Amino acid sequence: MQNQFHHAPGVTPAGSLLDGAPVQRITLSNGSLTLVLLTRGAILNDLRLAGVPHSLTVGSPDIAAYEGPLDYFGAIVGPVANRIADGRATLGGRIFELEKNERGRTLHSGPSGTHAQNWEVDQVTEAQAVLTLSLPDGAGGFPGNRAVAARYALVADDTVELRIAATTDAPTWVNFASHAYWNLDGTPTLDGHRLQIAADRYLPTDATALVTGEIAPVAGTPFDFRSARPIGPGTEPRLDHNFCLADDRRPLTEALTLTGASGLALTVSTTEPGVQVFDAGPIDGGGARDHAGRPIGAFAGLAIEPQGWPDAPNRPDFPPVVLRAGHSYEQITRFRFHRA
Repeated sequence: MQNQFHHAPGVTPAGSLLDGAPVQRITLSNGSLTLVLLTRGAILNDLRLAGVPHSLTVGSPDIAAYEGPLDYFGAIVGPVANRIADGRATLGGRIFELEKNERGRTLHSGPSGTHAQNWEVDQVTEAQAVLTLSLPDGAGGFPGNRAVAARYALVADDTVELRIAATTDAPTWVNFASHAYWNLDGTPTLDGHRLQIAADRYLPTDATALVTGEIAPVAGTPFDFRSARPIGPGTEPRLDHNFCLADDRRPLTEALTLTGASGLALTVSTTEPGVQVFDAGPIDGGGARDHAGRPIGAFAGLAIEPQGWPDAPNRPDFPPVVLRAGHSYEQITRFRFHRA
């Protein structure tokens, strides 16, 4: 599928992966927004807004960095985002052993998750691109032959829409997330940014960032972001947490707003019942540089990851993320840029 678009408008060679596979770069523009994607990981690599002299997302022109320290930056992570305790889960009475890649458990579906796959280009127009991926039964330990499609579209002068769809031929788990890092000021860190989240509950975690199973009210805790609060270096709490937006998937609803010191704001709407926010405090970019040529490091941007709740395959009291044959999955998330 990729080759037919090799010379299509907006599709250009971006380099090669370590195994020699070619990566394509896809550029979308509507005169106000310009978005650059990479087929590797269906990565949102760069996003520009007319009149703003810097990228709004943290990425790099160095393709090799995405097979190293930037492995999740801008990627679509899945088929099950976030952490699965002990790298195993039970479905239909059968225990599935999953690829482990973090402290004996599975993070973002392990090392061969969708972030590490080279997606195929299916459709490209000036303001829309559809990327597809086939996940065979047993890949990463997950059941079912799954067909996945991601559609990035510039749906307004100020809005990017991401739709992720999936089907399967056997019961499986599906819980994708965009893992783009956002920095609205074009600065090395999130210093000066403020965050507001429309959630009255969150999921506490243990010392290793794994959810404990408790569903806690944000009221009276440092995790109450119902009013905008500063985030970034020197602020508390440190963020790598799921905020509970709803008890199930729902129509597209505003979930959070990130505002930069410049006054530029990003409002994220989603169909998903949760949103993981990660402040990138532990990030070490390993020398990788952003589009402005600066090293990417701690607090470089805020990962905003609409998704089902973490470890849902092992938590029957969490909103389910099971997809069965004959049914389909679709996540819709919109990123709207505006002045606060």
